[in-house]
Amino acid sequence: MYSVIASKGAHVTRGAAKLSTSAQVCGSISKIGNRDVVGHGFNGEASYMDRADYPFPAVRFREPASDFTAVLEKERGDWNKLSIEEKKKLYRYSFCQTIAELKAPTGEWKFCIGATLFMSSLSLWIYIWMKTYVYSPLPESTKEESKRAQLRRQLDMRIDPIDGISSRWDYDNDKWK
Repeated sequence: MYSVIASKGAHVTRGAAKLSTSAQVCGSISKIGNRDVVGHGFNGEASYMDRADYPFPAVRFREPASDFTAVLEKERGDWNKLSIEEKKKLYRYSFCQTIAELKAPTGEWKFCIGATLFMSSLSLWIYIWMKTYVYSPLPESTKEESKRAQLRRQLDMRIDPIDGISSRWDYDNDKWK
């Protein structure tokens, strides 16, 4: 009894797997419309994308139209009988761009440089504004003459006479040893 139930359960599971697989295929076919599937595609997907590293997409770029049917019939015959214009038309039917067009520079670097310079200048202006209006002025103790006065006071008080700053000061000649 258990083996019969287990085999029926496995049969139902396989049927559900087949159903979900067929639903995926139907879903992908509905996305490509009437375009011809001409290969297995990148990652096995029936989709179109221009890629230099994978130059053969799974589906044609355009859907078949009435002006292409005559050229498609000629394509099945001798290609020497096709004119240059017909060959170009066939190419544009299957592909959006040529490899040269795909590898051509896009000018995107101009936007990147412009955005970088804009953000740098914006950061600089924010820093200047914050320095002027937000931060309080530095304390007097950071000025050079105040630092000299602090050092002189430490020497006069003979702070750290054994191995500190006072040990390096010559009190008789009033200069550093």
